[in-house]
Amino acid sequence: MPRFTSTAVSLTQLLFVTLLAILSLPALAASPADCLVGNYRLDDGSDLDIAPSSDNTLRWRKFDGTTGALRRQGDASWTSTRGWSETADGIVVSFAGCDTGTLRFGAVSGKKREFATREIHFESQGTALSGRLVMPPGEGKVTIVVLIHGSEPSSALESYSLQRMLPAEGIGAFVYDKRGTGSSGGTYTQDYSVLADDAVAAVAAAKSLAGARLGRIGFQGGSQGGWVAPLAATRTAVDFVIVCFGLAVNVIDEDQQSVELQLSEKGYSRSEIRDALSVASAVENVVASGFNSGFAELDRLRKRHAAARWYKDLRGDYTHIFLSKTEAELRAMAPQFDWHIPWNYDPMPVLRSLRTPQLWVLGGEDYEAPSRETRKRLNSLIARGSDCTIAYYRNAEHGMTLFDVDAKGERISTRYAPGYFQMLRDFSLHGTLSGQYGDAELTQPRRRNR
Repeated sequence: MPRFTSTAVSLTQLLFVTLLAILSLPALAASPADCLVGNYRLDDGSDLDIAPSSDNTLRWRKFDGTTGALRRQGDASWTSTRGWSETADGIVVSFAGCDTGTLRFGAVSGKKREFATREIHFESQGTALSGRLVMPPGEGKVTIVVLIHGSEPSSALESYSLQRMLPAEGIGAFVYDKRGTGSSGGTYTQDYSVLADDAVAAVAAAKSLAGARLGRIGFQGGSQGGWVAPLAATRTAVDFVIVCFGLAVNVIDEDQQSVELQLSEKGYSRSEIRDALSVASAVENVVASGFNSGFAELDRLRKRHAAARWYKDLRGDYTHIFLSKTEAELRAMAPQFDWHIPWNYDPMPVLRSLRTPQLWVLGGEDYEAPSRETRKRLNSLIARGSDCTIAYYRNAEHGMTLFDVDAKGERISTRYAPGYFQMLRDFSLHGTLSGQYGDAELTQPRRRNR
């Protein structure tokens, strides 16, 4: 799913991008600051993760969900801006140097953590993939989370902060570059079945590296990973599946629901939204055909509704990328979008058959993966006895971030939802949630509600 908000380079590197991001998201280039990347234990007892980001910046994250961008101001000093905004938050970070592994975060000192890290090259469907197992220190058994990517084209090995944030909490993490990205071979694809087989191979690789330290093992997938992780869990034995800002509908439904949510929040009437959805449907049909058919209907609807007051606000998840293009331009775009996307893939048969405990973390303000229908469908699974937990953050957008709205009406992401990272930790460890996780609304499996 694409990211059109200012959090396009947040956890969903961790977190969650598709169509537009493939064309526009900058790659993370090697930087002299790479040696600063790591997880630091601060003297106040908290953890601070430093990750690479775009435009020669770094991104700090704390387990409580606060975050900011770091821009270099001198040889060792970096200034922070709040969330993904350009507003200074008053925090200055200074690094003592790559050799020392120490820093000062504001007034607090910290030391880089040391993890047990092993690299591996493993194979899936004849393609060589590159992975890494990051384990907390010690000899005892630990839970391992296999991190399944979204649709981003960047290297997970370089960008995923959970590969350090989870080990800092005593949980192992296996991260890998998906095919066609980073140091992995093969061709980039959005074929969920192929990607699910890759995830199965990743589980086997993680188990081989963990050896006697293997405890529980499961998947965490964000955005597009929400289609891949449950499918992979039907092909290999895992102890849990965590889906973050994913969908229980297909890719076309995703765009339709995005149009509806965006326009309803702008106050348009039901009849206006219905007309907008018809235009979006025409765009979706052209794209799903491989840019081979549907042009006449799209032209007819564009001409009919171009003067409508809602037309300028018609975006959707990917409709707006193609809305203004001519037939010739759309046909010419076909090769760059030849990713084998299963446009009509229905995830519900897989979800109905899955016996593995699942956690779905959803945002009520998610434009890229609107959650209303997905939440409804998951509740129906719970009513039928599925071992599924829903955590719903009413005010969170894609990536589980909160946001402000600026004078132009644009969202400026400020932080991760409180309790979000704690939730991932607890479900990984126990397969259940208890207590409060910020303002998340929890729906538990029926057997736990009794």
